[in-house]
Amino acid sequence: MNKKTTWLGWLFASPYLIYTLIFFLFPLLWAVYLAFTNWNIIAPDYEMVGFQNFIEAFFSKSVRAAFLVTYKFMLMFVPIVIAGSLLLALIIHSLPRLKGLFAVGYFLPYLASGVASSIVVNGVLSYNSPLNVFFRKHLGLDIDWLGSPILAPLIIALMMAWKFVGYYALLFLSGLESIPKEIYEAAEMDGAVGWKRFWYVTIPMLHPAFYTVTILAVGLMFGIFTEPYVLTGGGPDYSTHTWQLEIYNQAFERLNAGYGTAIAIINSVVTFVSILVFRKLLEKWGARHGWE
Repeated sequence: MNKKTTWLGWLFASPYLIYTLIFFLFPLLWAVYLAFTNWNIIAPDYEMVGFQNFIEAFFSKSVRAAFLVTYKFMLMFVPIVIAGSLLLALIIHSLPRLKGLFAVGYFLPYLASGVASSIVVNGVLSYNSPLNVFFRKHLGLDIDWLGSPILAPLIIALMMAWKFVGYYALLFLSGLESIPKEIYEAAEMDGAVGWKRFWYVTIPMLHPAFYTVTILAVGLMFGIFTEPYVLTGGGPDYSTHTWQLEIYNQAFERLNAGYGTAIAIINSVVTFVSILVFRKLLEKWGARHGWE
């Protein structure tokens, strides 16, 4: 009976296992192999070059820019999206009725196409857009929104925050709904009301939601492609040049597939280490408030 149950388990799990082998494990092993070659994605012949691709990547200006830009986006996007989604969740949670309707409404931007959203933003911020015409005519301001190394990353970060704030708000909202009322009543008896109740009761009780949202937001920063590709192409002066743009440019624009794969592996390692650091920090914060 145990053997039969085991085989049934493997049988039901086999579609997912086959999918994982075909679309994850085999491509991963193939990518690791390619990272040590000079394949140009077209020619059938290539040579093994050892660690040359990795050494070149470590000293590359564009790879270094992608590394720094990712953390720059992280410093802007993560605080904005966490604060915005938490505020939105608190507002929806306080509504007497129609919470689900508002939650779904704010979730809709998450479903919007990144290309479509980028085209709209590009049109709104273009030189002859009504917004810029108004600024020039009435305020005397001529702002090159996407041509500024300071404004361009901020605009992309704000645009992505607009897209994801509704999604992350649902996670915070589920956390708020799961906090027992008895905890608030006990805190009120101890004198924790208003801001104190929010800071010393609500925030610690939302640790699982903070943990999830932060890890998702940090991981997202290492996969940015659509918005900078459509809006700025990585410029100006590499200020919006991300890992995915660098991988795309090397593998498909310059046809350096082996080198592009090496950069992708470096990106994966940096992503893993960064998320691991954030996990440890969040776990320490949670442990101080009883979340083991």
